[in-house]
Amino acid sequence: MSQGGPDLLAIAASNGENLKLAQQFVDAAAARDAAAELLDLTLLDLPVFTPRTKKDIPPSGLSELEQRLFSAPRWVICAPEYNGSIPPVLSNAIAWLSVQGDDFRALFNGRPVGIASVSGGGGMEVLLSMRIQLTHLGAQVVGRQLQSNKSKPPRQESVDDLVDRLLQLHPLIL
Repeated sequence: MSQGGPDLLAIAASNGENLKLAQQFVDAAAARDAAAELLDLTLLDLPVFTPRTKKDIPPSGLSELEQRLFSAPRWVICAPEYNGSIPPVLSNAIAWLSVQGDDFRALFNGRPVGIASVSGGGGMEVLLSMRIQLTHLGAQVVGRQLQSNKSKPPRQESVDDLVDRLLQLHPLIL
């Protein structure tokens, strides 16, 4: 399926259970002969975005991150809930990416995106927050989402279904 970049990029916004979940998405895509890659946002060394830091030269690694995201026509984002919302590492990356170039939606516009969470609490707030933010940025957020926690681990059937849905969608861009 791949034409240069991966068919699916699984983005992890933590180095714990959500990183494991992102790997499940990579493996499920590979089982469907789709090229998939894992992106661990916790390995990035982006400074905290502020209007002051924005004026500086873009941080090292940002261009590579942007290229990696542009090269994948579909993403699934696996993020835990932090204080009822999106984890800082994901918010920070989106903030930096949204100020690159003249069109803050260019990277997201028309891109199919799945959302998933393994959270200590329910995880519904992070899923809702991601859906709102990604939709605002123009992404095609898949209707089905994956919500799990310690008492309700991610089911492989749910991962498989979300991968199938993503692979059926074609970006409106690219």
